[in-house]
Amino acid sequence: MNPLSGRRSRVLAVTTVTTGLLLMAACTSTDDGGSGASKTAAGGVELAKSGQLTTCTHLPYPPFQSEIDGKVQGFDVALIDLVAKDLGVKQSILDTPFENFKTGAFLNAGECDLAAAGMTITDERKKNVDFSVPYFDATQAVLVDKEAGVTSLADVKAKKVKLGAQAQTTGEDYVKKQGFDPFSFESSDAVLNGLRTGQVKAVVIDYPVVQGWLKDKTTAASFQVVDNLETGEQYGFTVKKGNTALIRAVDKAIEGAKADGTYKKLYEQWIGPYEAAVAPSAS
Repeated sequence: MNPLSGRRSRVLAVTTVTTGLLLMAACTSTDDGGSGASKTAAGGVELAKSGQLTTCTHLPYPPFQSEIDGKVQGFDVALIDLVAKDLGVKQSILDTPFENFKTGAFLNAGECDLAAAGMTITDERKKNVDFSVPYFDATQAVLVDKEAGVTSLADVKAKKVKLGAQAQTTGEDYVKKQGFDPFSFESSDAVLNGLRTGQVKAVVIDYPVVQGWLKDKTTAASFQVVDNLETGEQYGFTVKKGNTALIRAVDKAIEGAKADGTYKKLYEQWIGPYEAAVAPSAS
């Protein structure tokens, strides 16, 4: 298991977006829901802790997961709430370093049942974890300081503008393959702060995250998107390799939400205008 990079993992309260009810207050990592309580949920799904579906994530990453008014909310949170509801349990969230998602460390250690962190499905990551069906098609955006005088990622390179990206992400991997040596930030908040303070003059990060940033008038006044990179990425939730019962439950919830309109509703609430193309099929 990788060290926590100086950050303590936290179990956080979550708000059920679909019902508006508070699901789970903070609890200790040793809480099993009571002595002798069953850890088997509906469908024969074995849980790390009885009575709750424990989700590993990395905060903040709006609009997928972030703390709002002291509660963790977002698109990913809302979708996993649907899984928890089907299992007859409540969701709780454990904030962990992003590098652990690539290795599956917290899943293998039994700290979490699944991971939800706006994570791109890749062949390399599939070696360590099992992915759900895709639940989101993603692109990478190039956001720049308006005073940097660049109009594309190629222009960023040509003019040797300092570029930033979030560490351990596909965005960082992409720009490295394009010959960049990006400044690595631990979180999406750190990426934006680096841009605001002039530490970097351009960043590459998932477009939905940038959409959220630009809703702030101050941010929109200073920064602009100059490129949108079609990298063919799709997001998926992950479970420990071989946990077929849970991955079936996750897939069922995702496909059910697409079929009954819940996905569209949540997408419009957390992401923006909805088009059918943004809801990838299992194929």
